[in-house]
Amino acid sequence: MPYVITEPCIGVKDASCVDVCPVDCIHTTDEAPQYYINPDQCIDCAACEMACPVNAIYYEDDVPADWKQYIQVNAGFFK
Repeated sequence: MPYVITEPCIGVKDASCVDVCPVDCIHTTDEAPQYYINPDQCIDCAACEMACPVNAIYYEDDVPADWKQYIQVNAGFFK
């Protein structure tokens, strides 16, 4: 999974990341607390990371230690 959406997205769901994603790999539901990046579709372009107004998106290797669980949270949304 190249990019991961973490805790700052919860309750915000701004959608700026969705608007810039060239492969439409960022999804959510009305019930979900945040957006999620599909690890099988993400092309590692970083457009979402730059567009996020709350700095919630990180390259997988750069996810802060406190938010590492979001790697599995994002992947699990698509299973």
